[in-house]
Amino acid sequence: MTREELLNRISIDPNICFGKPCIRGRRIWVSLILDLLASGMTHKQIRAEYDLSEEDILACLAYGDEHPPDPTADAGEPTENRR
Repeated sequence: MTREELLNRISIDPNICFGKPCIRGRRIWVSLILDLLASGMTHKQIRAEYDLSEEDILACLAYGDEHPPDPTADAGEPTENRR
């Protein structure tokens, strides 16, 4: 599967999941899958827990590679003053 085909498995719709990137046809955020991988879950565990294909997980990785998180996104006010 090409990178473009993988990325086509990700959708962004302002009316679904607050416009966050999700696996197409599912309400599963790309960031959730990336966080699970970062916490040590295996592809196999994630596929079983969320009924995903290997291509769905690879699509999340491809999306994360092209759209890394902004390290300054939470910069600003101290946490206790945020709403």
